[in-house]
Amino acid sequence: MKKLISIVIVLIAIGATGAVFYAKRGDKEPTVTTLPISRGTIIDGVRATGTLQAVTSVTVGAQVSGIVQEILVDFNDIVKKGQVIARLDPSILQTQLETAKANLVNAQANLERQRVALEDAKTKLARAEELNAKQLTTRVDLENAQVAVKQADAQLKSTQSQIVQAEAAVNKANVDLDHTVIAAPIDGIIIKRSVDRGQTVNAGMSAPELFIIAADLTKMQVNANIDETDVGRMRPGQEVNFTVDAYPTDNFRGMVKQVRLNPTTVQNVVTYSTVIDVPNPDYKLKPGMTANVTIQIARRDNVLRIPNAAIRFRPTKDMFDALNQAMPPELERGFGGRGGRGGNRNGAPGAGAPSGGPVGTPGAGAASGTPAAAAKGPAAPAAGQQARASQGGQNRGQGQPGQGAAPGQGGRGGFANMTPEERDKRRQEMMANMTPEQRAQFEERLKQRQAQGGGQGSFGGGRGGNFGGSTGSRQGGGQGGNFQRGQGTFGGGNFGGRTGGGASATANTPAPAAGGATTIDALFGPLPTVETRGRAWLYINKQLKPIELRLGISDGTYTEILNEPNELQPTTEVVTSFITPEMASRPSGQQGNQANNPLMPQRGRGPGGPGGGGRGGR
Repeated sequence: MKKLISIVIVLIAIGATGAVFYAKRGDKEPTVTTLPISRGTIIDGVRATGTLQAVTSVTVGAQVSGIVQEILVDFNDIVKKGQVIARLDPSILQTQLETAKANLVNAQANLERQRVALEDAKTKLARAEELNAKQLTTRVDLENAQVAVKQADAQLKSTQSQIVQAEAAVNKANVDLDHTVIAAPIDGIIIKRSVDRGQTVNAGMSAPELFIIAADLTKMQVNANIDETDVGRMRPGQEVNFTVDAYPTDNFRGMVKQVRLNPTTVQNVVTYSTVIDVPNPDYKLKPGMTANVTIQIARRDNVLRIPNAAIRFRPTKDMFDALNQAMPPELERGFGGRGGRGGNRNGAPGAGAPSGGPVGTPGAGAASGTPAAAAKGPAAPAAGQQARASQGGQNRGQGQPGQGAAPGQGGRGGFANMTPEERDKRRQEMMANMTPEQRAQFEERLKQRQAQGGGQGSFGGGRGGNFGGSTGSRQGGGQGGNFQRGQGTFGGGNFGGRTGGGASATANTPAPAAGGATTIDALFGPLPTVETRGRAWLYINKQLKPIELRLGISDGTYTEILNEPNELQPTTEVVTSFITPEMASRPSGQQGNQANNPLMPQRGRGPGGPGGGGRGGR
């Protein structure tokens, strides 16, 4: 009996302990990690490495062969133009000069002899002519005298040419003798000396290198190798900051001078040489130093900035369940089928994205595929687009349809399944429902796209976009609008442009500069302004609250906030990580929030991006 009572007591104790454990486990709150928003400077830069070198450097060589007789300068010596810096042994060249002078004297003597011979021949010719006139000699004697004059004249001309050759040989010997004296061609500093006294230099094949003189080391250049993925953002005049290993705490400045077109390929990596002008008044920088370069593409000072981890944060359904919070409708549509996609192929916010932003009308989906929907006036297409886009497109991941997806509503906004006749009729009806201003704007955009050679869509849009812009929208539920890539009136799949990464690209291709440019760099206009869309989450009263943002440039850690909503102020905390009790109870190594990792695709239960259903159809 006592044993039974003991067993019962033990069981009761175990049960009580388990009840307390599970009760406490159920009371655990999720772990939320936040980071503050701040004000500061954001620099969008391109990093590369380069080599410092003098702006102008001259290699001094020897034009004649000989033994180095004298070296008059050394490394780091400052020289002036014309200053003698070395001498070669001139003895052999002096002998050659004397020989050339002797040959010249001999040629001059021959010339005098030929002149005398010519005068004698002319005298004999005159005597022969007198005798022939009196018929005292034969015709043959007269002809022989004429031939002798001509021969003497030709020999005189040949001797005169020999005089010219002898004079040229003398001049060449003099020049070679002068070349034994090596002088500085420019003002500068000796940065390299390649020979020593007594060394023999041979100029038979090419001029040997004796010295290298840098013109002015107060002005230097960095020759940086820019990857081909970044060279499109290089422009002359961009500010550059760089450091060198010799002075790790010093920050040096420069400016982009030139982006050279000659590529360099090393192990299938293509780079382009970018020349950066660098002042060096203190002579700290030396030729050959390795510079760690940061080229400033854009800079914003004293701006509101948000950590990039907060922009990448994407809450899941488990997180809302852990907070006993209802999931926002725009996120709820993203669950089911294959998540982690969003309403646009490139991740642009889909139909559920809040509207009213400066970039078109986010959330406007594909227009209705029936003519009746367009017959209700200009406002009807927009309403139809939102209604269709709120249902999501055809999900591709699991083969399950989105919520309420119907033919003509997902995919390409109802145009993909139309026959050419139906599409033309639909186009005419939409054109008829436009206001004159909208029609004029559309025709102007269409002319521009055709002039640029863009588009295969129904209205000259991009790939598959029916009113697409530069690259077109391939599905319903994307941002865009105004018949171009980016922003405008009709923000939807059919009218929208292709907006990558959940953002709308508002900048157009820069127009080339006016004619008369002397370099290729002058043909590139300024870089377009960067503007994207994003979403951050606040943790207020144990609830997640979304904040829609317009974003600017990023330095990899922070991103500029353009719209600065009232909810966001400096020191405002934004969510960067969320760990539910279930995640915390997982084995080590599996507690990471995979939903927040952009490299881990979510299947079946991940959110479909910030609004939008499934993949949006194709």
